[in-house]
Amino acid sequence: MPESTSAQTRIIEAAKRLFAERGTAEVSVSELSQAAGVARGTIYNNFPAPENLFHEIVARLAQDMHERIAMAGETPRDPARCLANGLRYFVRQAHEEPIWGRFVLRFAFSNSALQGMWNGQPAIDLLAGQASGRYRFDITQAPSMLAMIAGCGLSAMFMVLEGHRTWRDAGSDAAEFALRALGIAEDEARTIANTELPPLSK
Repeated sequence: MPESTSAQTRIIEAAKRLFAERGTAEVSVSELSQAAGVARGTIYNNFPAPENLFHEIVARLAQDMHERIAMAGETPRDPARCLANGLRYFVRQAHEEPIWGRFVLRFAFSNSALQGMWNGQPAIDLLAGQASGRYRFDITQAPSMLAMIAGCGLSAMFMVLEGHRTWRDAGSDAAEFALRALGIAEDEARTIANTELPPLSK
C-alpha cells in the first residue's frame, strides 16, 4: 500500500474523527477542510471523489491490519496464538489511536466493509483451527464463532477507550475468553493470552 502524504494523513484523520463523532458516513467537504486545516482544493487534489472517502478509509483500515497481523504471525501458524495476538493487536491499536478505535467501534457491525476486518485473516485462522482439531466446534457454527470473537475484541476496545481497563488487561481477557469458547483448555488459553506480543510491522 503506498504511503500517504502529509495532507492525505491529515484529511484521513480528520475524516475518521468526524465520522466517529457523528456516527454517519456523510461529511461535507467544507466541514472536512476545516477539521483537517487544509483548503477545499487540497481535499479534491488528494481525494477527487471525497464522497467515497468513508469507504476508502474503511478499506485502508481493514487491509492495513490484515497485512500487519499476517506478517507478525508464526510459521507454521498456530491458530490459537494467531487469534490471541490478533485480538490484542486490535485492542492495542485502539489504545494508541483512540480516533481509529472509536471509528471501528461506531461502524464495525453496521458497515459491510468493516465487517470484513474479521472475515479475512481471523476467519482463515478460525477455519484452520477447526480443520486441524485445535478448536472444537461444528463447522456450521463458524459464522457465529467469528461474530463472538469480533464481539470480544470490540468489547475490549470499548473498555479501553472508556478508561475501564488497560489495553493489556482487556486484550488478554478477550483473547483468553475467545480461546476458551473455542475449546482451548483454561490454563493454555490463559498462557497464550498473556504471552508477549511479537513485534507488529509499521
